Amino acid sequence: MAFSDEPQGGNRPSGDPTPAPVNPRHDETPPYSEEWSTPAPVATIPAASVPPVAAAGGGRPPRPPAPKDAEEDEEEGMARMSFLEHLEELRKRLLLAVGGIGVAFVLSLLFSDPLWNIVRQPATTALQHLGVNPPVLHQLSPMDVFQIIWMKLPILSAVFLSSPWILYQVWAFIAPGLYKRERRWAVPFVVSSAGLFIVGGLFAYFIAFRYGLEFLLGLGIPQGITPTISVTEYYDLFVDVILAVGLIFEIPVLLFLLTLVHVASPAFLVRHSRYAILVIVVLAAVITPTGDVFNLAIFATPMIILFYIGIFASYLLVLKREKKSFPWGAFFKWFIIMVVAAGIIFVLLARHYGYHFVPGWPPLAR
Repeated sequence: MAFSDEPQGGNRPSGDPTPAPVNPRHDETPPYSEEWSTPAPVATIPAASVPPVAAAGGGRPPRPPAPKDAEEDEEEGMARMSFLEHLEELRKRLLLAVGGIGVAFVLSLLFSDPLWNIVRQPATTALQHLGVNPPVLHQLSPMDVFQIIWMKLPILSAVFLSSPWILYQVWAFIAPGLYKRERRWAVPFVVSSAGLFIVGGLFAYFIAFRYGLEFLLGLGIPQGITPTISVTEYYDLFVDVILAVGLIFEIPVLLFLLTLVHVASPAFLVRHSRYAILVIVVLAAVITPTGDVFNLAIFATPMIILFYIGIFASYLLVLKREKKSFPWGAFFKWFIIMVVAAGIIFVLLARHYGYHFVPGWPPLAR
């Protein structure tokens, strides 16, 4: 290969007039055809004919947002709480409920003597009907009277007095997990549940406890056994019956809540109603262990009615969700017919088993 002695490019002496060869790889512009060098004409469109979105450079107009489902919109308003936040909320509601019971307990202490007279009245009446003289209760331990009259009885009274406040705390705990439209049931829930609990306690005091106590105390009289009632045993039985019947009267509220949180449905409750009636009859037999059908019906019938009231309330809730109306006119018509038929059956059973109405309480006697 031959090498030139002449310096290349810019390395030539500055005084040499011969221009340095140019490297075509770096300094020459590649040839272009004429058709590429001349820009193509661009068609213009009148501004009036361009849609506003296209004129702004947006191209196709954006799609309108899909309408939200009503249920999805309400779900956005539901509180999102972690497990620890749920525990903290439960702790807060429990403390508030206990505080309400404490305030009612202090108020009940001021009326301990009148409250005790109300509690012992069924025992006094039962002993008088059985011919036991004197119709009194007996103290077997020095601490019995203090524990019952000044401790246990005010607590029982406080539970009944503060029941609306306690039930409100229950509702406030479960309300964050409900839809907005379902939170409107707060006032009806508190009023109905507290009212049913108190009505159940009154039913137990004036009917269930009195009939059951007189029956139990009179079992041994034909065998020459005189009943002697301890104040402690009497009070324990009184509390058990009052609270049990009061809780049983909460059946409609329980069924309504199960439907509200989508755990049960009216169709499911109706389909399994025969099992519920069997359980109710067994409970009625335990509460009042009498040997005739009439006394059993006195306790079982209200419970069965409460069960179907709960189903009816659940059905109204489902209709409201589906935005349907209920035929109230036909309902009241058949309701009056059923009440009249039930009253006739009650009177016939009372006469068949030798019961008759008497002035005073209890209104039925043999």
